[in-house]
Amino acid sequence: MDKTFDMFWETEVPENELIISRTDLKGIITYVNETFAKISGYKPEELIGKPHNIIRHPDMPKSVFKDLWSTIQQGKTWKGYVKNLRKDRGYYWVYAEISGVYKNGKLVEYKSMRAPVSREKKKEMQNLYDEMREKEGGPVRVVMYLDKETYDRLQSLCEKLGLEGEKVLKKLLEETNP
Repeated sequence: MDKTFDMFWETEVPENELIISRTDLKGIITYVNETFAKISGYKPEELIGKPHNIIRHPDMPKSVFKDLWSTIQQGKTWKGYVKNLRKDRGYYWVYAEISGVYKNGKLVEYKSMRAPVSREKKKEMQNLYDEMREKEGGPVRVVMYLDKETYDRLQSLCEKLGLEGEKVLKKLLEETNP
């Protein structure tokens, strides 16, 4: 079980820098600028060749990405707010503009340019995305405070079952609700 609070650590995107990346038509990263690597906590070589959803935060509703893909596959530019997951499990918010890159009239890749988001907009979007996930039946954020004895018992059970994180809760629910 993870008892860190990394998920609460926000990295601010600098006002004077853009995060830029490119992907192939399947969403595999082909290019990242240094700002993207620095903000996401990855080295460029850890990102190149990986699906762009390597940075997808669990707070993001699936419908947002469904809309994103539908929009860009129609040849349009998608614009919206995205909460991304850092390598260290922290997060950062961006305003993204994603569109196709064409050569000789043929779509060859996608590019994404991302900019900082105001504190007020982050709050607004977090509330909206929480509501959307709830309606979609998506993941729910849970923070627990346990006394040390209970935590130690859960940790021991996790080790015995070879489980970690949310898998523990799923396993306990399976065993208590056959």
